[in-house]
Amino acid sequence: MFRNREIRQFTLLFCGITIVTTILGFIIQPVAGLLILSTCAAFGIAFFLFTKARYKSITQISEQINLVLHNTDHLFISNSDEGELSILQNEITKMTLRIREQNEALKKEKIYLADSLADIAHQLRTPLTSANLILSLLKNNPDENERKTLLWDIQKLFVQMDWLITSLLKLSRLDAGIVNFKMEPLDVATLIKDSLHPFHISMDLHNITQQFNISDGLIIHGDFGWLSEAIQNILKNCIESTGDNGTIKIVCEENILFTEITLHDSGPGFKKEDLPYLFERFYRGKNTSTAGYGIGLALCKTIITRQGGTITAKNHPQGGAIFSIRFSK
Repeated sequence: MFRNREIRQFTLLFCGITIVTTILGFIIQPVAGLLILSTCAAFGIAFFLFTKARYKSITQISEQINLVLHNTDHLFISNSDEGELSILQNEITKMTLRIREQNEALKKEKIYLADSLADIAHQLRTPLTSANLILSLLKNNPDENERKTLLWDIQKLFVQMDWLITSLLKLSRLDAGIVNFKMEPLDVATLIKDSLHPFHISMDLHNITQQFNISDGLIIHGDFGWLSEAIQNILKNCIESTGDNGTIKIVCEENILFTEITLHDSGPGFKKEDLPYLFERFYRGKNTSTAGYGIGLALCKTIITRQGGTITAKNHPQGGAIFSIRFSK
């Protein structure tokens, strides 16, 4: 409606000017009047055709924008030969592609969120079912020693659930980008010693030998608390894999490109088919016998990569698994 009113106003103005100038031309000289009339007519026809084609292109662009607003698939915006409209259409095309990319990303995030919630529910359901079963056994079990054993089992289940929920909360904070890492110079030897501290009793009970080869004065930049937790998740994996009477070797060295921390256990190593998926969330291996949740290594990788490092895992040629953490200089 606005466009039609604008055209009518311009047409009335143009006709008025044409009539006035034509009358003046005839008053001055008839030939001049005819010349003015023919010139105005030719100009009016040319302007009408130009305006019609231009508004047709604008109408097409409006229709395409309407399709974008209504999320129509397979959107295509044709090119225009005119300068300003061509630029406008190109910008709309870019905007459309950007919107489609964002929509696809949102769809993937929704699917990922739904899968993650399903995985979390599954991971929590297993220990909760076990806890309910133990509680039912406690209710009908008069033997004091058996009750203590069942209470110890249920306590372990609650500890596992607490660790899982805490790890999931940390992952969600990292994914949301609300964690601010304190990028400070850290002594690698101190970092390793602090990471090992919670496992001393467990390693002594399982007779796991520790071997160190840490160069003096090694410095990396990162957040001490978060990196310590990442290394603890690797150590936890190594201890579970090594079992009794095993060995964990930690080597820290540097070159002109990076500082590297490697952890090598004497366990059976990884199955070949599991290697590409070790750091994926909730992945526990196809034939795993451990009681883990498949979240520790995913958390570990997220922490390290968010601080500019890289982590890889592979089987050592001499046996066992080896984790390599690198921080570029």
